[in-house]
Amino acid sequence: MLVSATEMLKKAREGKYAVGQFNINNLEWTKAVLLTAEEMRSPVILGVSEGAGKYMTGFGTVAAMVKAMIEDLKITVPVALHLDHGSYEGCYKCIKAGFSSIMFDGSHYPIAENVEKTTELVHAAHQLGLSIEAEVGSIGGEEDGVVGMGECADPNECKQIADLGVDMLAAGIGNIHGKYPENWAGLSFETLAAVNEKVGEMPLVLHGGTGIPADMIKKAISLGVAKINVNTECQLSFAAATREYIEAGKDQQGKGFDPRKLLAPGAEAIKATVREKIELFGSANKA
Repeated sequence: MLVSATEMLKKAREGKYAVGQFNINNLEWTKAVLLTAEEMRSPVILGVSEGAGKYMTGFGTVAAMVKAMIEDLKITVPVALHLDHGSYEGCYKCIKAGFSSIMFDGSHYPIAENVEKTTELVHAAHQLGLSIEAEVGSIGGEEDGVVGMGECADPNECKQIADLGVDMLAAGIGNIHGKYPENWAGLSFETLAAVNEKVGEMPLVLHGGTGIPADMIKKAISLGVAKINVNTECQLSFAAATREYIEAGKDQQGKGFDPRKLLAPGAEAIKATVREKIELFGSANKA
């Protein structure tokens, strides 16, 4: 069932586990994530970047596909459809399209402008029962052409944004999008602890969940992280399984070129990755 992320993240924060946000890029991705969440009895968040939304022809198409798929696959676990790193304009497009949750990434604005725009979007989202995520401090790496240096968030600015009534807060703590380099310094738990102290019971969000060691994930959850985003890892799993299928020549055997056969190994690889993350995050059997 399609719901806002508010209640599932409150429960996660209280229960000391995290709900996975798995970004979707097409039908195979969406189906794989939903079926695995149902199998694991885990709440789940489907993340859609503005680039992915455009690729799938628009947010209306995405929302219609997700709603129909939940019904046709008889998905009973809570599912939130969430805009990832949304612009001000993108947030309104997703509200109109029927998303159940949005993220406004105002981290690149001066704090006063971030506060102003977030305040407006909190009101717009909550009027319709949507959950909203905000961000302070940039996430390192590149996402849809937006490059962040991975600056750690200012805990006082985090409190300013949290006090606006957002449902979850992404705070930069040295995390990055994409693959982590070998010389990565790790997460700043000092920053996370300071942010957690300032924002009280606010569910915190860890972006760039791909490649963060399990012990760091568990420590982050103990310090208030209730939502962890995974995208690159599913992409890598999908690509590796598809490559193996083609290099083995299976696409040349029988009707192996049929896209339903060609894409099946990649979809199974996504399922395995999502299963592994749900276990690590502790959200299995929490639906």
